[in-house]
Amino acid sequence: MQLRFGLIAALSALSFVGCSSISVGNGSLDYKKTATVEPLKYPEGFVVRPVTPLYPAPVIDPLALEHAPKVENQKGNRFSAPRPTALSTSQVVKPTQETKVSRPQPMADENNTPLLKVDGNSSAIWQYTLASLSSLNYPIISQSKTNFEVTVKVDERPYILKLSPMGASYVLSVFNTDNSAADHQDAADLLAQIYHNWPA
Repeated sequence: MQLRFGLIAALSALSFVGCSSISVGNGSLDYKKTATVEPLKYPEGFVVRPVTPLYPAPVIDPLALEHAPKVENQKGNRFSAPRPTALSTSQVVKPTQETKVSRPQPMADENNTPLLKVDGNSSAIWQYTLASLSSLNYPIISQSKTNFEVTVKVDERPYILKLSPMGASYVLSVFNTDNSAADHQDAADLLAQIYHNWPA
């Protein structure tokens, strides 16, 4: 009777504690013991369609495997993701008034030329502009080292994109390579794409 009670108590305690706390191997690291399997061979004379692997395994450099992060427990018999490191409040960068950039606002000047008005630091605005052009995959032909000005190719046609001050704000405008105002529809299309791909 006491033996039966002891066995039931031990099994109950084990079920409450769980297998993970005693580090019983669960097969989660079996992928490390995989081997390469030769492709299927057919008898001579058989005509079959060419076989392409659905999930080709990448070839990994053994040196990269040695320096890969450890994803196993202390005993090395179960998968265990590393715990994230705590981020101290001193490492968090809070946006200041100098680096804060507003969302662009589409507008037009008195000649009905499309513009994008942005408030904030000019250098930060320009970085956001270049990031949005990069996300659009438009090739940059040239970039001014002194002014906020870039020549970009859109649909095989070059345009100059400029950032200029306007009161306390800045405006993005589009020009042809001869510094004349770009076609209103072309400028509106480019500025609309920048607006929709703005990082902030």
